[in-house]
Amino acid sequence: MTTRINRAQPYAIGLFRIVIGLLFACHGAASLFGVLGGAMGPQGGTVPTGAWPFWYAAVIQLVAGALALLGLGTRAVAFVASGSMAFAYFDIHQPAALWPIQNGGEQSVLFCWSFLLLVFTGSGAFGLDRLLAPRSATAAEERTSEPVAA
Repeated sequence: MTTRINRAQPYAIGLFRIVIGLLFACHGAASLFGVLGGAMGPQGGTVPTGAWPFWYAAVIQLVAGALALLGLGTRAVAFVASGSMAFAYFDIHQPAALWPIQNGGEQSVLFCWSFLLLVFTGSGAFGLDRLLAPRSATAAEERTSEPVAA
C-alpha cells in the first residue's frame, strides 16, 4: 500500500499546489479588483493602490498564486508567498492576540505553511516546472560532460 501511495505523491502535491495557488490568486484578485466579494468580504471594495502593506500583499497574492497554479518557478514563488503570509500574520494579526483562532490569522498561517511546504516539495505533477526541468538538466549535463582543457 505504501508503494501505491508513494507513486501518487507527485500527483497529490500537484493538486495541492493548484488548489493553494488558485485560492491565493483569488485572494489577490478580490483585493485588487473587487471581484469575488472584494477586499472586505461581503462589503466589497478594493485595496487603495499603493497602500502599505495591503496593496503590495494583494499583488504578491495574485502573481504568486497564478504562478503557483501554473507550477512555474514554484519553489521561489512559494518562498516569497510564505514570507508575505508570515509578515501578514506577525504584523497584522498577532498583535491582536497570541493564537490565530483568536486574532483572525488562520488563513495567513495556513497559506504560510502551505507555501513553505511547496518550497521543499516543488511543483509535483502537472506543473510547468516539470516541463522545463528536463531541458535545463540536459543543457547542464552537456556543459559538464565537455572535457576541461588544462
